[in-house]
Amino acid sequence: MIQTTIKRWHQLVETKDAQALDELLADNVIFHSPVVHTPQEGKAITKLYLTAALHTLNNEHFCYRREILDGNNAMLEFTTELDGVQLNGVDIIHCDGEGRIDDFKVMVRPLKAVNKIHEMMGAMLERMKQPVV
Repeated sequence: MIQTTIKRWHQLVETKDAQALDELLADNVIFHSPVVHTPQEGKAITKLYLTAALHTLNNEHFCYRREILDGNNAMLEFTTELDGVQLNGVDIIHCDGEGRIDDFKVMVRPLKAVNKIHEMMGAMLERMKQPVV
Protein backbone atom coordinates (compact mmCIF):
# COMPACT_ATOMS: atom_id res chain seq x y z
CA MET A 1 0.00 0.00 0.00
CA ILE A 2 2.64 2.56 1.02
CA GLN A 3 4.59 1.96 -2.21
CA THR A 4 1.77 3.43 -4.31
CA THR A 5 1.28 6.32 -1.89
CA ILE A 6 4.97 7.21 -1.93
CA LYS A 7 5.11 6.93 -5.73
CA ARG A 8 2.28 9.49 -5.88
CA TRP A 9 4.09 11.64 -3.29
CA HIS A 10 7.30 11.65 -5.37
CA GLN A 11 5.33 12.68 -8.47
CA LEU A 12 3.69 15.49 -6.51
CA VAL A 13 7.07 16.70 -5.21
CA GLU A 14 8.62 16.55 -8.67
CA THR A 15 5.82 18.56 -10.28
CA LYS A 16 5.12 20.77 -7.22
CA ASP A 17 1.44 19.99 -7.80
CA ALA A 18 -0.17 21.05 -4.51
CA GLN A 19 -3.64 20.32 -5.94
CA ALA A 20 -2.74 16.62 -5.95
CA LEU A 21 -2.73 16.81 -2.14
CA ASP A 22 -6.53 16.92 -2.23
CA GLU A 23 -6.63 13.26 -3.29
CA LEU A 24 -3.48 12.12 -1.49
CA LEU A 25 -4.36 13.37 2.00
CA ALA A 26 -6.97 11.75 4.22
CA ASP A 27 -9.57 14.12 5.67
CA ASN A 28 -8.36 13.35 9.21
CA VAL A 29 -4.62 13.71 8.44
CA ILE A 30 -2.34 14.94 11.22
CA PHE A 31 0.75 17.01 10.37
CA HIS A 32 3.73 17.27 12.74
CA SER A 33 5.90 20.27 11.93
CA PRO A 34 9.56 20.54 12.92
CA VAL A 35 8.87 24.04 14.33
CA VAL A 36 5.25 23.99 15.58
CA HIS A 37 4.86 22.21 18.92
CA THR A 38 1.30 20.93 18.57
CA PRO A 39 0.18 18.53 15.84
CA GLN A 40 -1.88 20.21 13.13
CA GLU A 41 -5.10 18.29 12.49
CA GLY A 42 -7.07 18.14 9.26
CA LYS A 43 -6.63 18.24 5.51
CA ALA A 44 -6.83 22.03 5.09
CA ILE A 45 -4.01 22.93 7.51
CA THR A 46 -1.85 20.01 6.37
CA LYS A 47 -2.28 21.03 2.74
CA LEU A 48 -1.32 24.60 3.66
CA TYR A 49 1.91 23.50 5.36
CA LEU A 50 2.86 21.00 2.66
CA THR A 51 2.16 23.53 -0.11
CA ALA A 52 4.40 26.07 1.63
CA ALA A 53 7.09 23.39 1.96
CA LEU A 54 6.82 22.51 -1.74
CA HIS A 55 7.71 26.12 -2.55
CA THR A 56 10.30 26.64 0.21
CA LEU A 57 12.24 23.42 0.78
CA ASN A 58 11.75 21.84 -2.63
CA ASN A 59 14.32 23.94 -4.49
CA GLU A 60 17.10 23.00 -6.92
CA HIS A 61 19.09 21.46 -4.03
CA PHE A 62 16.27 19.24 -2.74
CA CYS A 63 16.88 15.52 -3.01
CA TYR A 64 15.48 12.41 -1.35
CA ARG A 65 18.54 10.35 -0.38
CA ARG A 66 16.95 7.13 0.86
CA GLU A 67 13.67 5.65 1.89
CA ILE A 68 12.34 2.85 4.04
CA LEU A 69 8.93 1.40 3.20
CA ASP A 70 7.14 -1.11 5.41
CA GLY A 71 3.42 -1.91 5.57
CA ASN A 72 1.63 1.44 5.74
CA ASN A 73 4.74 3.34 6.88
CA ALA A 74 7.47 5.21 5.06
CA MET A 75 10.53 7.15 6.12
CA LEU A 76 12.10 9.39 3.47
CA GLU A 77 15.41 11.10 4.19
CA PHE A 78 16.05 14.34 2.32
CA THR A 79 18.65 17.06 1.99
CA THR A 80 18.42 20.59 0.69
CA GLU A 81 20.01 24.00 1.11
CA LEU A 82 18.27 27.20 2.19
CA ASP A 83 20.20 30.48 1.94
CA GLY A 84 23.49 28.61 2.26
CA VAL A 85 22.32 26.51 5.23
CA GLN A 86 22.64 22.75 4.70
CA LEU A 87 19.56 20.89 5.87
CA ASN A 88 19.03 17.19 6.55
CA GLY A 89 15.55 15.91 7.30
CA VAL A 90 13.18 13.00 7.41
CA ASP A 91 9.54 12.71 6.34
CA ILE A 92 7.75 10.00 8.32
CA ILE A 93 4.54 9.11 6.54
CA HIS A 94 1.69 6.75 7.38
CA CYS A 95 -1.18 5.92 5.02
CA ASP A 96 -4.62 4.58 5.78
CA GLY A 97 -6.18 1.47 4.25
CA GLU A 98 -7.14 3.44 1.14
CA GLY A 99 -3.59 4.66 0.52
CA ARG A 100 -4.20 8.23 1.68
CA ILE A 101 -1.71 9.92 3.98
CA ASP A 102 -3.18 10.17 7.47
CA ASP A 103 -0.02 11.11 9.39
CA PHE A 104 2.92 13.20 8.16
CA LYS A 105 5.83 14.09 10.44
CA VAL A 106 8.84 16.17 9.44
CA MET A 107 12.04 16.11 11.46
CA VAL A 108 14.99 18.36 10.59
CA ARG A 109 18.56 18.93 11.71
CA PRO A 110 20.72 20.85 12.58
CA LEU A 111 19.28 23.63 14.74
CA LYS A 112 20.50 26.26 12.28
CA ALA A 113 18.37 24.58 9.59
CA VAL A 114 15.31 24.42 11.87
CA ASN A 115 15.66 28.16 12.49
CA LYS A 116 16.00 28.83 8.74
CA ILE A 117 12.87 26.75 8.02
CA HIS A 118 10.98 28.68 10.69
CA GLU A 119 11.99 31.96 9.05
CA MET A 120 11.35 30.96 5.43
CA MET A 121 8.19 28.90 5.97
CA GLY A 122 6.74 31.72 8.07
CA ALA A 123 7.35 34.17 5.23
CA MET A 124 5.88 31.77 2.66
CA LEU A 125 2.75 31.16 4.75
CA GLU A 126 2.28 34.93 5.07
CA ARG A 127 2.58 35.35 1.29
CA MET A 128 0.06 32.55 0.76
CA LYS A 129 -2.47 34.43 2.93
CA GLN A 130 -2.30 37.51 0.68
CA PRO A 131 -5.11 37.81 -1.87
CA VAL A 132 -4.07 37.52 -5.49
CA VAL A 133 -4.65 40.77 -7.44
